Amino acid sequence: MTQDLTGTRVLVKTDAGDMTIEFLHDKAPRHVANFVKLVGEGFYNGTRFHRVIPGFMIQGGDPNTKEGAKNSWGTGGPGYQIKNEFNDVHHERGVFSMARSQDPDSAGSQFFLCHGEAGFLDGQYTAFARLVDGFEALDVIANGECAKGGEGSSPIEPVQVQSMTLLEA
Repeated sequence: MTQDLTGTRVLVKTDAGDMTIEFLHDKAPRHVANFVKLVGEGFYNGTRFHRVIPGFMIQGGDPNTKEGAKNSWGTGGPGYQIKNEFNDVHHERGVFSMARSQDPDSAGSQFFLCHGEAGFLDGQYTAFARLVDGFEALDVIANGECAKGGEGSSPIEPVQVQSMTLLEA
């Protein structure tokens, strides 16, 4: 039996301001339960948004960003993977979705938050939450200066997640 997470939200405190998300538990119950578990364990506290592409998305949730070498950022996870729950949620500004490798069943802890329209991801990534407050913080993170080279998505001063706190319904 799964926990009823209806109405549960998460307060994300960052160096750039606070954001509040609400879950789409009916669309991705396993992903929501996994995220809630990780939040409850303090897993995300101290992680950084390590990949930023203005107008597209910001990515975080990698434990390697707490202390690991920058060349390891984007490769960490919780030590397990969860099966995808692709759904009909449209990837647009404010939608949280799970990051993954080429394997559709490789999500673990890394997530991305859409900064703009990203409908080309629909049906290929598991959307599991939506931003309900804190769009200003999203904009600050997304518009931070990034290093040149590669895809130019590595922030020079990555914004840190100070804490994530469950807000019970």
